[in-house]
Amino acid sequence: MALAPTQPAAAADSTPLDPVLTARLTAGIAATGATVTTLAPFTGAPLAELRQSTASDVDAAYAAAREAQRAWAARSPRERAKPFLKLYGAMLDRQDEILDLIQLETGKARHHAFEELLDAATSTLYAARQAPKVLHPRRRAGALPLLTRTVETPHPKGVVGVITPWNYPFALTMDVVPALLAGNAVVHKPDSQTVLSSLWPRMLLTELGLPAELWQVVNGDPAEVGRPLLDQADYIGFTGSTAAGRAIAEHASRRLIGCSLELGGKNPMLVLADADLDKAVPTAVRACFANAGQLCVSIERIYVHESRFDEFVRRFGAHVGQLTLGAGLGFDADMGSLTSQRQLERVTEQVEAARAAGATVVTGGRPRPDLGPYFYEPTVLTGVTESMPPWREETFGPVASVYAFRDDDEAVQAANDTVYGLNASVFSRDTRRARHVAGRIQAGTVNINEGYAAAYASQAAPMGGMKASGIGRRHGTAGLLKYTEPQTVASQHLLGFDPAFGLSRAQHVRLFTRALRLLKALRIR
Repeated sequence: MALAPTQPAAAADSTPLDPVLTARLTAGIAATGATVTTLAPFTGAPLAELRQSTASDVDAAYAAAREAQRAWAARSPRERAKPFLKLYGAMLDRQDEILDLIQLETGKARHHAFEELLDAATSTLYAARQAPKVLHPRRRAGALPLLTRTVETPHPKGVVGVITPWNYPFALTMDVVPALLAGNAVVHKPDSQTVLSSLWPRMLLTELGLPAELWQVVNGDPAEVGRPLLDQADYIGFTGSTAAGRAIAEHASRRLIGCSLELGGKNPMLVLADADLDKAVPTAVRACFANAGQLCVSIERIYVHESRFDEFVRRFGAHVGQLTLGAGLGFDADMGSLTSQRQLERVTEQVEAARAAGATVVTGGRPRPDLGPYFYEPTVLTGVTESMPPWREETFGPVASVYAFRDDDEAVQAANDTVYGLNASVFSRDTRRARHVAGRIQAGTVNINEGYAAAYASQAAPMGGMKASGIGRRHGTAGLLKYTEPQTVASQHLLGFDPAFGLSRAQHVRLFTRALRLLKALRIR
């Protein structure tokens, strides 16, 4: 099945990086090392020259962050929230700047870049509005009613190390926001390919009143800056591969510090027998091929009831076959490029291995060097078996495999047959039935009649993975409180825990026993 007409990569050359904006952004990097040139995925041409950080730069960044953090932590949560509330409007007003940066650094289509803006804006607004409510001291039930006054206070961790990936460099950089709102300073290492997209919100925040020293940025090879970054952090936030996440978790455990890790996924979609295919098919296309499949929560495995399998594959394949690929900085293309040669090789190897072992390529299945160096057609496979890489391995590219199932039990078993547990989807006209199925799937988020956006965009609800997909949560109150250390301060009044009024220990025990029985009877606890 042939793909629809495409747009050549040359269209991206009409909007180069603004040198003034680039200079303002790169001024925020703590770096004294050699200069490295990044490449534009659309064309493979040089994009930006960026100074690399050294281990000494990381040390200096932590020293500056610790100095700034003390005064920042002394501010009230409401005062700390002010520049972030302003940031929401500034991001919307100046969106063309960031959409261009995202596209030029990642190669994604512009409407997928806009998804980043939506996530960054809504997550920032939620966190800024909730921080004053969540981060103030709270009264808790004391040991003895009326006699014990207990207060829980969330204190900042100190300096948080944040490591963000290349696939959603702007949206995932906003993990820095709750860390700062909680009273911490941050030393942030963005992926070297997408530094400018990560620096843009920092530039806006400093213009809006955030002390620049609070958000330190280092750039460079993990072999050079990774260890000193982890060694000095009071907490670590990481989004990336499961392999890297395991190494970070091991390092954090040795230092007895906390970490939050959002890692890989091999996310399933279940299309039940009563599903509305008019909704399921276009939603599956977006859920599988947003950002060319380079999305942790994207769908890679689709399980369709056997009675609907042939129809779904026909309609899904036809829809995917009509997607347009393009490299322009406009909204014309349905899908953009992969971000690197490494990603292109991974996708190509998985598809060719499956094809050679007998899988059917319904549509796509080819790199497109005529469009740009890293373009690959959105691809639909059937007949994938357990011996083929797309069965279990995370592809992280524009490849979806479709399978048939007989009943709900078989579908749930197939969905859970993975080491991962990040995201899942269930399609059914019967929402109650779908929720029952969703509750049996081992995934941190499950969407009903949607691929990933319903759960991920619910900013008040926690987002994260089970099993090898990570630990910890972003979003919700959990996304703020994970950057704090709760402290309990309790004061005792009038009577304490030692025998009083001349009572013996035995009398004291009997008195306390009666008091404990009274607590239950009065339902005080």
